[in-house]
Amino acid sequence: MTINQTYQVTGMTCAACANRIEKRLRKVQGVQEVHVNLTTNKARVAFDPAQTNDQEILTKIEQLGFSASLKQAELQEEKKLLLRRFIFSAILTIPLLWAMAAHFSVLSFIWVPSLFLLPLFQFALTLPIQLFIGQSFYIGAWNALKNRSANMDVLVVLSTSTAFLYSHYLTFTTIGQESHGLTVYYESCAVIFTFLLLGKYLEAMAKDRTKNAIGQLHQLQPTMAHVLRGDEVRAVPVAELATGDIFIVKPGERIPTDGIVLEGHASVDQSMFTGESLPVEKWGGHSVIGATLNQSGWLKVKATQVGEDTALTQVIRTVEEAQLSKAPIQRVADEITDVFVPIIIAIAVITFVAWYYVFTAQDLGGALEKAIAVLIIACPCALGLATPMSILVVSGRAAQMGILFKQGKFLEVLQKVDTVVFDKTGTLTRGAHQVVGINTRGWSEAAFLRLVAGAELTSEHPLAATIVAHAKKQGLSIPAATSFASLPGYGIEATVEGHTVVVGSSKLLTRKNMDIAPLQSQVELHGAEGKMVLLVGIDGRLAGYVVLSDQLKRDAKKAVAQLRKMGKEIIMITGDNPHTAASVARQAGIGQVYAGVLPAQKAELIWELQAKGKKVAMVGDGINDAPALSAASVGIALGTGADISKDSADVIIMHGEVRGVVHAIRLSQMAMKNIRQNLFWAFFYNAIAIPATMLGFLAPWLAGIAMAFSSLSVVLNSLRMRNRRMEK
Repeated sequence: MTINQTYQVTGMTCAACANRIEKRLRKVQGVQEVHVNLTTNKARVAFDPAQTNDQEILTKIEQLGFSASLKQAELQEEKKLLLRRFIFSAILTIPLLWAMAAHFSVLSFIWVPSLFLLPLFQFALTLPIQLFIGQSFYIGAWNALKNRSANMDVLVVLSTSTAFLYSHYLTFTTIGQESHGLTVYYESCAVIFTFLLLGKYLEAMAKDRTKNAIGQLHQLQPTMAHVLRGDEVRAVPVAELATGDIFIVKPGERIPTDGIVLEGHASVDQSMFTGESLPVEKWGGHSVIGATLNQSGWLKVKATQVGEDTALTQVIRTVEEAQLSKAPIQRVADEITDVFVPIIIAIAVITFVAWYYVFTAQDLGGALEKAIAVLIIACPCALGLATPMSILVVSGRAAQMGILFKQGKFLEVLQKVDTVVFDKTGTLTRGAHQVVGINTRGWSEAAFLRLVAGAELTSEHPLAATIVAHAKKQGLSIPAATSFASLPGYGIEATVEGHTVVVGSSKLLTRKNMDIAPLQSQVELHGAEGKMVLLVGIDGRLAGYVVLSDQLKRDAKKAVAQLRKMGKEIIMITGDNPHTAASVARQAGIGQVYAGVLPAQKAELIWELQAKGKKVAMVGDGINDAPALSAASVGIALGTGADISKDSADVIIMHGEVRGVVHAIRLSQMAMKNIRQNLFWAFFYNAIAIPATMLGFLAPWLAGIAMAFSSLSVVLNSLRMRNRRMEK
C-alpha cells in the first residue's frame, strides 16, 4: 500500500533548499518518491505507511530548518508579511539611497542632508534591517550549514554580514574623528535585503495569479443545495450531501454536485470545467457536473458523487499533482544548484584575493566590495524557478481549456511526440449513430418515418432509440405498436396503425419473401461508405430504407490537418470493419488505417512503432483503448469516454473534442520553449554578471537589484503564457 501526501513547507529560499529536502526524505525508509516544489512551497511524498508516517516525514523536514505541516497555508498571508517587511525595510533604506547621491558627480544637483552622511546615523538605520529583516536569512543559512550544505541564504548572509561588520568596524574606530568622507557599505546591506524582499513579494503575487484557474474552480462550488426531503424541498449545505440524494436546480443556479438528471430540461454552461464554448443541453439520463451553471430550465438530479469524489475535486487534485511534479529537464537545474553555491563562494574568495593583492594595493574595503557583489549577483533563484514556474502556469492554463496533465513530465514528453495514433469510435467519430438518409418507395418520407419509429419505439436496441429521436426531431407524432417481435440477428417486426412493419437486414426481408433487388445497388454503395442500412418492408412489400452513420466529430478533420501541419504522422486503429474504417479515415484526412484490431493488438502496434524509434501519442476513449493508452509514450484520453481509459492515460481532454489533442501538444511545446528561455536567461545572466562583477563593474547594491530582477524576469516570462492565444 502506498500513500501520497502533500505537505506545506515554508522557509525555502532557492532551488538548493528544495534539493536538500528531497535528498533527506529519499533516505527515509519506506519513502518511494519525493517532489519538492519551490514555486508552490509544497512537498509531495509517496510512502509505505507500514514503514514510515506523516510525523516522521515532518520531523525530517523540520530537522533541516524548515517549517512543515499538513495544513495548506494561504499565500495571501505570505504576501501580507512580505509586504509589511518590505515597507519597513524600504522606509529605512530611502535615506541611505539618498545619501548615495553625494558619491556621484552626475547627481551633485541633489541636496543631501548632512545627517544622512554620518556613518553612525547609517549604522542606526541599517541595524534593524540586518537583525530583524535579515533574521529569516540568518536562520536559513545556519540550518543549511548545520546540514553541511549551502543555499542562497548563505550567500546573502556572507555578503551582507561582511559589508555590515566591516562598516561597523570603520564607524566605531573613527568616532570623534572627521567621518563625512568615510567609505562604508551600509547602503549595500540595506538595498540588498530591501530588493530581495521586493523580488519575493512580486514573485508571491505572480504565484497567486497562476493559481487563479484552480482558485476559480474552488470558488464556483455552491455552498447550498435544494434537496428533496419527503414531499418538501429543503436548503442543505453541500458538505452534507450524500450519494443518492435528490436535489432541484433552478435557472441561474450552480449544480451542487455530480449527478444524473431524473427530470427536466436545461442548458448548462460547462466552460470552466471542460473548456466547451457553448452550453450543453441536459435532460433525463444525462450526467451533470458539480459547480457548472444552469443557464436556463429546471432539473431534478440524483447525486452520484459527493465530497472528495466529485469530478471537480478530481480535476483540482490532478492539476495540483501536475504542478507539484517535475519535468525531466528540471534535473539540469537541480544538479547545477547542488554545486553552484560552493563554486560561487570559491569565486568570491578568488575575487577578494585578486583585488586585495593585485588590483587595489591591499585596499581591504575595495576588495571586500567586489567579493560581496559576486556573492550577491550569483544567487541561483532564477535557476530554481525556471521549470516549476512554467509548469505551474501551463497546468493552470490547460485546466481552463479542459485539458489535464497528470504530471509535469508529460508536458516535456508530449512535445517530443512525432506520431499520433487515433482510435475511431468515440474519438474521431461521435460514438453514436445518427440518421443521415432516408429512401422511400411509394411512401412520403414523413409517413414512412412515423411507421418505422412506431415499430422501433418498443425496441431496446440503441439504433431504435436513434430512429425514434430523429422522428421526434422532425416534429412527428409517433404511434404505438399494437404488436412487437424482436428477431435477434435479423431485426424487428411490429404492427403499427394496422400496418405490418419489418425493419432489419436484407436477410430478414428476403426471409419474408420481399424483393430487395430495386434498392440492392444503393444499399451496397452505402455499405462501401461505411454506413449502416436498415431495410424496411411495409405490408409485405419493400418500402425503403434508413441510413445510419457514426459521423465524424465536427472538429476532427481540422484537428488532423493541424497535426499534420505540425509534422506529426497520423494513424487510425479501430476494431471496426475495413469499409467503415476506410470511410472515416478518408473523411478525416488520415492515410494510414488499421481495421479489425483487437485491444491487445492495439498495444502491440504501439510497441512496434516505438521499436522503430517513434515517440507515440495514443488518443482514445473506450475500455478497449486502455492497453494502448498505457503502452504509448503519452496516452491521451477523451474525458467523455470510459473511466478506465482516463485512468490509463497521462493527459485527459475533458470536453472530448479532437482539437484538445492539438491544444495539448501546443501547450506542451509552449511550456518547453518557455522553460528553455528561462534556463537560458538564468545561465546567460550568471555567465555575464559574475565576470562583470569580478571586474568591479557592479557595486553590491546594484548586484542585489540585478539578482532580484533576474528571478522576477523568469516569473514574468512564465506568466506571459497565461494570455497567449491558442488557434481554434
